Amino acid sequence: MTDTTETPAADAGEKQPRSVRVVLLALMIAMMLAMLDNMIIGTAMPTIVGELGGLEHLSWVVTAYTLATAASTPLWGKLGDMYGRKGTFLSSIVLFLIGSALSGMAQNMGELIGFRAVQGLGAGGLMVGVMAIIGDLIPPRERGKYQGMMAGVMALAMIGGPLVGGTITDNWGWRWAFYINLPLGAVALVAVSAVLHLPKKRSKARIDYLGAALLTVGITAIVLVTTWGGTEYAWGSARIMELIGIGVAALVGFVFWQTRAAEPVVPLHIFRSRNFTLMSVIGFITGFVMFGATLFLPLYQQSVQGASATNSGLLLLPMLGAMLVTSMVAGRVTTNTGKYKVFPVVGSALMIVGLYLLSTMDTGTSRLTSGVFMAVVGLGMGCLMQITMLVAQNSVEMKDMGVASSSTTLFRTLGSSFGVAIMGALFNHRVQDVMSERAGALGSKVTEQSAQLDAKSLEKLPVLAREAYQHAVSAGTHSAFLLGAVVAVVALAAAVFVREVPLRGAGPTEDGKPDAPAAQPPVVETV
Repeated sequence: MTDTTETPAADAGEKQPRSVRVVLLALMIAMMLAMLDNMIIGTAMPTIVGELGGLEHLSWVVTAYTLATAASTPLWGKLGDMYGRKGTFLSSIVLFLIGSALSGMAQNMGELIGFRAVQGLGAGGLMVGVMAIIGDLIPPRERGKYQGMMAGVMALAMIGGPLVGGTITDNWGWRWAFYINLPLGAVALVAVSAVLHLPKKRSKARIDYLGAALLTVGITAIVLVTTWGGTEYAWGSARIMELIGIGVAALVGFVFWQTRAAEPVVPLHIFRSRNFTLMSVIGFITGFVMFGATLFLPLYQQSVQGASATNSGLLLLPMLGAMLVTSMVAGRVTTNTGKYKVFPVVGSALMIVGLYLLSTMDTGTSRLTSGVFMAVVGLGMGCLMQITMLVAQNSVEMKDMGVASSSTTLFRTLGSSFGVAIMGALFNHRVQDVMSERAGALGSKVTEQSAQLDAKSLEKLPVLAREAYQHAVSAGTHSAFLLGAVVAVVALAAAVFVREVPLRGAGPTEDGKPDAPAAQPPVVETV
């Protein structure tokens, strides 16, 4: 049941073009905030620990944010569907800014971890809100035009994050790594409040608290398993087994309850669409590969090729640049032709080839060669990053746009958690083995605390141990990227089965029946 103030569709069509660019700019700023935050904080962490102490709890500064973001993502999507996307999105921005301000004022590590969780709760709604609002404002057929803009924001955040974080920390202090969010967030808040007009909704349905609780517990358990497994606790330890049991039980209970809830958090009927389910699988694999690659590539280039850690974001430029260009091309082609199936297929194939090429790198691989290999992976990911969201949104009704966006985002987030954990475990195991083989007891001692050494630790090693470590890192990245290539085969298999359903706004299918119910354009409020 909705309560809306409507104007004719014609008026909506006249009003939207004048404001849509301003709205998109505000949405891109919000998207930048969500992506940039962890990139900036990573560079500032040594300084934060130096001032606040609490080194033993350092990982929780990142884990608390990640957990809160993943757990709240589906809830923000559902709240937007039930109560209106504008108000929900503004609430997530405000919550994110409150968390940012409090994090900047933290006086000890415990406070910082708690405030980071608040910030993560808001961040869960930023990305989902951006995707769902774009889904409301722009028909799928036209949405490809804006893919390059979104891919550009992602590339800018990944490349510029460490550089910005280092500059801010060195010149203004680590607290400004959080305070910098406030003026940017204020701009997005004012622009969205003033310019974005969507139908107001008043749902009489109650929030599915039980479903939300079960999903939160399940996601939390999964993220903790992938974060702690092989690092804080052994994979076969009682704590990890307990978390796996809790996670499986909670998710099974969640699925069971969603079939009975009056207003389910994630309506299971959206998975009846073949394309939506396949896009969820491809999104999971893309997250698995992308975050694994961005973790191990700088490590390889710093440890084996002797690159500077200060410019670690720039090391990914061949991959991210290729991703940006391909995403723009894919968006334009999709908009002009309405065809999109070729991109998941070609993208998955390129990702497999690129990851295999990366797995062949050794201690003698030049930076030019590794850059070419990275570019191949970037070309593949560029075909997949935004197309998965576009097709997923095109596969559901407008009333489910929020949960479709949040579910796709969640699968990509979970994929990244699994990718970092599984590829990381394989990498660490291989490094330990090779160090033992090449440097004996000295090698085992060097890597007993961590298989990932920083530049200062590497410089202090004896020549024999340093060379052994370079070979070990090459072997570790070989295993990690080879696993990524094998996993990417699943994405290719899923892409083959994608059905090319005309994008809304592109006209009917040959038999005159669209795959998903036709969507009504958003209505502009009268102010």
